[in-house]
Amino acid sequence: MPTNTAAADVYRQGLRLLLDKNIPGWVDLWDTGGVLEFPFAPDGWPKRLDGKAAIGDYMRGYPDHIDVHDFPDVEIHQSTVAETVVVEMRGVGRLVETDKPFDMNYIAVVTVKDGLITHYRDYWNPLAVQDPATDFTGKN
Repeated sequence: MPTNTAAADVYRQGLRLLLDKNIPGWVDLWDTGGVLEFPFAPDGWPKRLDGKAAIGDYMRGYPDHIDVHDFPDVEIHQSTVAETVVVEMRGVGRLVETDKPFDMNYIAVVTVKDGLITHYRDYWNPLAVQDPATDFTGKN
C-alpha cells in the first residue's frame, strides 16, 4: 500500500492506469471507505458511490464503453489543504458501442490520505451525454 504520496502524484498515476485500461489498478488507489461523487449526474445515474467495492463495481465496465486515448490539458492545482487537489482536464477517445469520438472536460476535487484516494468529486458535463438512458459504465 502506498504511503505519504502527494495527491497530485496519486492522481497522475490514476490517469496512467485509466489509459492502460487497468481498472483494478485504478481501484487499488482508493481507500476502503473512499467516496466518489458526481454532483451533476443526470436523473437515473449515481450521484454518490460509497466504498472501494462500490467504486470498483461501477468502474469495472468502463473500458468496454469508453476507449480513452489521452488526457490532454491536465492542470492540477494544490488547494490550501495539503491532501486535496483541484484538477481541470480533458479526456479524449471514442465511445466503444458507437465508435463516435469521446471528448469530455472535467473538474475534479480529490483528497488523498496516506497515499490513497478518500474523496473524489467529479464535475463532468452531463450535457455532453448523447443518450441519458445509458451511462458510460453500463450501470443504469
